[in-house]
Amino acid sequence: MSSSRVKQVASADFPTRWGHFLIHGFASRDGGKTEEAVALVMGDVQSGSPLVRIHSQCLTGDVFGSLRCDCRQQLEMALSMIAAEGAGVLIYEQQEGRGIGLMAKLQAYALQDSGLDTVEANQRLGFKADQREFRMPAEILKALGIRQVRLLSNNPDKVASLENAGIRVTERVPCEVPPTEYTQDYLKTKQEKLGHLFTHRNTEH
Repeated sequence: MSSSRVKQVASADFPTRWGHFLIHGFASRDGGKTEEAVALVMGDVQSGSPLVRIHSQCLTGDVFGSLRCDCRQQLEMALSMIAAEGAGVLIYEQQEGRGIGLMAKLQAYALQDSGLDTVEANQRLGFKADQREFRMPAEILKALGIRQVRLLSNNPDKVASLENAGIRVTERVPCEVPPTEYTQDYLKTKQEKLGHLFTHRNTEH
């Protein structure tokens, strides 16, 4: 994806309960497919190495407070940490269910109810364990004039994707949510099958 295919289509003032952001809307065309994402930006992000979170849309967690994942807690943790520093970026992209889409994600939930883990369920439906590529967030960061970041993530694939796209990751900052009875197996699968990194082995039963 070339940066010319990522267009900033809107910018607006965006007060939130975490503090004051600017919200920027971006759209990209890759072949016949259009993808949209927003970037919430606080403070000076063009000097130094700002705190950045790339968050994939999760309707079930972010909106409805699902206990099957830790997405909403990670989203709120990231916004709190950016607000505490007074500067940073949260990119929210439409990559529901690790990129498989909402309806397929719900089908994966049903397979998980019958005993499969999240990776097995995605693969049973004919998808990769994680369909995301994180190319668009890298182009958004470049459009915002950002070339190096401290990435708020437990996912080494996000670090590698940004580095490959020319964004230097100076530090990976953990974004860890304590497990619950509902998320223990989910987090264990992230660690063992997707290579997510946790500073405490808090995914053990």
